[in-house]
Amino acid sequence: MTRVPAEWTRRRSLTEQRPHPSQDRAVQTRAAILRAAAKLFSEHGFSGTSLQGVAEELGMTKGAVYHHFTNKESLAVALVEEHYARWPILLEDVKALGLPPLETCRELLDRVALAFHRDVVVQASARLQLERSLFNAPLPVPYVGWTELLSSLLADAKEAGQLRVDVVPEVAAGAIVSGFFGVQHVSDALHRRSDLPDRWREMGDLVFRSISAVAD
Repeated sequence: MTRVPAEWTRRRSLTEQRPHPSQDRAVQTRAAILRAAAKLFSEHGFSGTSLQGVAEELGMTKGAVYHHFTNKESLAVALVEEHYARWPILLEDVKALGLPPLETCRELLDRVALAFHRDVVVQASARLQLERSLFNAPLPVPYVGWTELLSSLLADAKEAGQLRVDVVPEVAAGAIVSGFFGVQHVSDALHRRSDLPDRWREMGDLVFRSISAVAD
């Protein structure tokens, strides 16, 4: 049975427990602030982004931004929480397809690659995680949750006879996480992730063919 990483569940719980504005307009404003902040954090990083800049991006006052976020750190944390809240939802969508475990693992990572390619919140959060030493805020340790999840999926795949007999699920999961995020970082550094789906497809084909019990 696939185990959702505890860190993902904890982050989603924190987001859900935060008091939400009762008015739809306030909810929409908060979402707009997060989108604008994601764009700026993604392009300019933590040091190059300010609440004033977010306000100007939206054409609103700085005080309006302060109404939702007390400082830049709280805005950065909210973005990272939004990022982590996406993965349990994505996992449920993939599980609903009813694929075998190894195909579930590949489909999930293919969709995560598209998220890094298209979703500015995910892109901004990835940069903020790399710049975590620049601000004093509690953020989850990256990569651990993905390694836990893939270990669980690959253990199910091995039980189903989908992996080579000499493949250790935990070891394979660590290698896949390193490969995926390595491709993601290289694609970002060289091409702003414009080629990420293609680069991940190439890497994924190599990795999954090497651990599969049945080679194509």
